[in-house]
Amino acid sequence: MNRDAIIQTIRKERELLESSINQLIKDRIQYIPIANKELMPYGWRKAGKGRTVWRIIEEVISQNLEMYGSQYGFRSVIPAQSEVGVYDFEFDLQSGSKSFVNIKSAVIDGKVNKDDISKAIGLIDFLEENMNCKLYVATFLIRFTEDMNVELVKCIVCPTTWIPDVYVNPSNNGNLQSSKYKDLTAMVPRTNQEFLVELKEQNKIAKLGGKTKLQKLVSKQMKTGESLSSIAQSLELTTEQLKVIIE
Repeated sequence: MNRDAIIQTIRKERELLESSINQLIKDRIQYIPIANKELMPYGWRKAGKGRTVWRIIEEVISQNLEMYGSQYGFRSVIPAQSEVGVYDFEFDLQSGSKSFVNIKSAVIDGKVNKDDISKAIGLIDFLEENMNCKLYVATFLIRFTEDMNVELVKCIVCPTTWIPDVYVNPSNNGNLQSSKYKDLTAMVPRTNQEFLVELKEQNKIAKLGGKTKLQKLVSKQMKTGESLSSIAQSLELTTEQLKVIIE
């Protein structure tokens, strides 16, 4: 399959997956009861954050897809065995091939941050072993209601390899992070191989301490007379790679 066909296949499956999940939300799981005013007379307070309930949301979604997925176009839905992997469930959406979803939650109209997507090294290993798979981030926008329910407002599905702002945080356990994974207009269509090249480069930068640290290191060493090519060689980078990093 050529590149254009791969991109088109991902685009079509992304749209189908998003549509199917949003129909499931509307039909079955729009409101998830968490507590009541007797248990929490002062309301949500500090608990009104996405990370407070995301495990519950993940389980509700996975179980409902596993039970009712055939009604929404899924041939199969298989929950992940590990809680620390790069996906939460595997699915086949009438295509005959395996695809995977990583579930996230975010408070609707909340502050835009660089959020953790996956451990970069785990994602690299997974994609190298599953080069022909499709991997998505499904973000459930949520609202905390006054009657102590979590409302699932809608789901936004982004192919993980299409995240526009690929960044690995050197000070946060090497996590791939993004602030734009919920912005479908910003997506950058890529194949798995194209994404891996960029992710590996960002992971290498993170292992070397990050862009800011490298810029300071290069500046300091060049002041002592060391050449850029020599510095690049010591860092196991090409001169062109180092130039891009310090620009």
